Amino acid sequence: MEEFWLCFVPVFVAVDAIGVLPIFVSLTDGLDPKVRRSILVQSIFTAMGIVIIFLLFGPALLRFLGITVADFMIAGGALLFAISLSDLITGEKKRRQADASLMGAVPIGIPLIAGPALLTTTIVLAEVYGKWLTAGAVIANVALAGLVFQFADTITGWLGRNGTRSASKIASLLLAAIAVMLVRKGIMQVIANLSQ
Repeated sequence: MEEFWLCFVPVFVAVDAIGVLPIFVSLTDGLDPKVRRSILVQSIFTAMGIVIIFLLFGPALLRFLGITVADFMIAGGALLFAISLSDLITGEKKRRQADASLMGAVPIGIPLIAGPALLTTTIVLAEVYGKWLTAGAVIANVALAGLVFQFADTITGWLGRNGTRSASKIASLLLAAIAVMLVRKGIMQVIANLSQ
């Protein structure tokens, strides 16, 4: 059970449902509740599907390209750090206009929920905790994001604009710390491999 939570927390931070929440609200503002619910379902299934596919076939692709776990940890950590730094400095995630019928898949499902941060985190965690545990953490977190979006108006009303921004900043800061840890572990693994 402890391993699940060790896997769950980094995925929770990478998904950053509270940080994505204002974008979800702005993209779906004024839409019919049925359309909004349809977009929500589409976004959740798209995000889950993409991450599970990447989880299953990503490692084989890395092996084919000759990329080691240590390489991916360093590159992934650097990428996560850049994403978190961008979120911390600008305070906003990228927004894109989209057709309402496709909005659930793009941009909400990908890249807002299942973005580079989640894909990178998933691959690294799968190497440490295994695919099944990581898949469980991903499914739980994406479902949790769906629940957050379902009660979007209530949560934004309760947290307020500043509260939502603060929660997003904290998540970005945690993501930066996880990124540094990944780079550190990757470098240590490279050194250990060279010394053998």
